[in-house]
Order: sequence, then C-alpha cells, then structure tokens
Amino acid sequence: MAAKDLYEKDFYQVLGVDKKASADEIKKKYRSLARDLHPDKNQGNVALEEKFKAVSEAYDILSDSKKRAEYDEARSMFERGGFRAPTGGQNSQGGDFNDIFGGGNPQDIFANLFGGGRRGPRKGSDLQTESAITFKESVFGTTLDLKLNTDGNGPQNISARVPAGVNDGAKIRVKGKGAPGEAGPGDLFIQLQVKPHPIFSRKGENLVLTLPVTFAEAALGADIKVPTLAGDDVTVRLAAGTPTGRVLRVKGRGIKKGAITGDLLVTIEVQVPRKAEGKAQEAIKAFAAATAHDDVRAEFISKAKL
Repeated sequence: MAAKDLYEKDFYQVLGVDKKASADEIKKKYRSLARDLHPDKNQGNVALEEKFKAVSEAYDILSDSKKRAEYDEARSMFERGGFRAPTGGQNSQGGDFNDIFGGGNPQDIFANLFGGGRRGPRKGSDLQTESAITFKESVFGTTLDLKLNTDGNGPQNISARVPAGVNDGAKIRVKGKGAPGEAGPGDLFIQLQVKPHPIFSRKGENLVLTLPVTFAEAALGADIKVPTLAGDDVTVRLAAGTPTGRVLRVKGRGIKKGAITGDLLVTIEVQVPRKAEGKAQEAIKAFAAATAHDDVRAEFISKAKL
C-alpha cells in the first residue's frame, strides 16, 4: 500500500470509533465488526470480505499504541495540509518542504514513521481474526483448522498450532497467510478466546478448583478423590476438622508451560445438609448436645467489643 493511501485513510471512521477512544473501546468495536464481517460467515460476499480486510487493517494500526501515535501524528499533518505538494516545492503557506518535513518527499517521511522508508516493494498487510478454543485446549495445546479468505481468491484451509498454556486473549502468528503484496503476503494473527470450564480455572500456571465435601468428611477426616483436567483422579487426604476455605496443593498437576509446571490447588467447601430427618437428625442433635460447651462465637463477640 502506498504511503499516501495509508495516511489518507481515516481508520477511526473505518472502525466507527471516536479519535479519543480507549484501547478497550477499539478492541470491543473491532470484535463486534469482525464477527459480523468474518469471511466464514459471509462466503461469496466480496464487498463484505473487502470491508473485513479494511477493518483488520485499521485495527492492526489502532490496537498498537506506537503505531497509533505515529498514525495520529501523520494524519494531523495531513489534515493541516502539510502533505500537499504545491508547485515549486513549497507548501501552502509559502514555505519549503524543509520547514515542515526537514527535507525530502512527505510520503517517504510518512513511510519512515512506520519503519518503511523507500525500500521498494512492500509486503502485504497483516490480517487478524479470532478463534474460540476450550479451556482444556488452552492448557494442553491444540491445532486450529480454519477456512479463511485472506487473498481474495476464495476460502483456503489454514492450519495453526496453539502452544500449551496459552491465556485468554493471546495471539498466535501464521506467517505468510495475510494479505498479498508485491514483496509477498503479510502474516495472519489469530486472537484466541478461551471458553470457561465448568469446574477448573487457572491462577498463573496453577489449576484451581473448588471441591465439595460432606460435613462428616471434614469433621472426621477422609481420603477424597479429586478429578484432574487430564481425565484421571488423584487422592487428597483431609485432616480431621478441615474447615471450608482450606486449600490443598497437588504438586505438578497444573499447567506445563516450557520448563515450568504448576500445581493443582483444591479449595475445600464443606456442604451443610439442607434437610436432616430420622437418624441423621437424631445424630446431629446428639452431636450438638455433646459439643454444647464449645462456644464458637466467644472470641468473635469479644473482638466486636474492642
């Protein structure tokens, strides 16, 4: 893309956001547009495919704080007339280009803002898309098989490896799968959305879950089987009198990322019977009578009077 084409484009207008929009607002708007314009959703609609490319191009600039600042600076100069090239090599205020640009062709200077300069043919634009993966896939890694239209010649199958241990919002790059260009295609960036798991979550490289146990197990102690994300079970030992909120650590059963392997953190949650009848009720009454001398709130109440 020529420098002139780039600085004449209003990327804020392309995304439909204000020039003062925050990074989060820009990201939210891009995700909304990308979902509606994605080639997989609009196969055969050339107009929407082109709009998807334009939106991806705009987001590539505005989502990068350095590129955005450089783009804003160049756009400001363009809007003030600093990029017009009147005859005689002077600007519209009568001064030389040296006064505004410090010498040289303004299009070359704009290209220099983005590290381009006059280097001959340019690579195609980088493109960005999104893909949702399961929590388990984010932990153990997976291979994405996508069908995207990146070159305007119809959908193509693209395979991308997702490494183990990626976080929600991470980006992976597929080289050479962006928009075509004179010096070769750009790259494709895939932003990952990790779906939540019904039981497991993560804290750094540790896996976390909350384990329900019965009152009897917590009071008397027990050996409890705990599920793992790998599919097998591990056994943890509850000490007698284990309270709700106690965290047990299972070493090495967390997320493996490079040379680091996290742990599995198990938070105990004691389940109180919702309804006790018959022998169970009698047993609880007997327990209450046997422990009547234990005032569990005495210390609590004394602190409230301080």
